[in-house]
Amino acid sequence: MNLFFAPDKVVCPEFTLRSYDAGDGTLLKNAQDSSYEHLKKYMPWAQPEISANEAENNVRKFRARYLLNEDFYIGIFSPDGKKLLGGTGFHLRNRPITENVAEIGMWISEDCAGQGLGTKVLIEMLRWGFSEWQWVRLFWRCSSENIASATVARKGGMIQEAQLRNDHISHLDGSRTDMLYFSALKGEWQA
Repeated sequence: MNLFFAPDKVVCPEFTLRSYDAGDGTLLKNAQDSSYEHLKKYMPWAQPEISANEAENNVRKFRARYLLNEDFYIGIFSPDGKKLLGGTGFHLRNRPITENVAEIGMWISEDCAGQGLGTKVLIEMLRWGFSEWQWVRLFWRCSSENIASATVARKGGMIQEAQLRNDHISHLDGSRTDMLYFSALKGEWQA
């Protein structure tokens, strides 16, 4: 098996997508801390506040897993690199990388939400994923209550392929909702 070297970044006029690196912990902390109320309903990992050490440790783990082809956490950085606008990634979800299938996950910081950034990032992730990466299938999933996330998937050109009834259990109150699954296939997807 050939060793896969994951592309490290793509630069767009409104943002840069790149692997996290040592030193990005402060940017991650600031973005997550200021967005807790916005993220907590759908992102189980969201915390009211993370320590600077925890944030730095997280970005270093993200980078290590990236280099080892275990998971691909990607930051959404401002063009000047001074602010983290959110996070995304190509997540393997316990599948071998040789299957060429990944889930695109995403969160947008509260001060950038609702402005079309998520759709632009998803379109770029799909373009990048099907051109410079080896992906043949990329998927997205969200709670049926997360209207913004489902809208981003649809606007990004992904096709809804399933609605799993009562499949999602809220980490906040244990209530159940449907889970929506979207996908895009290399060769079929168009922005």
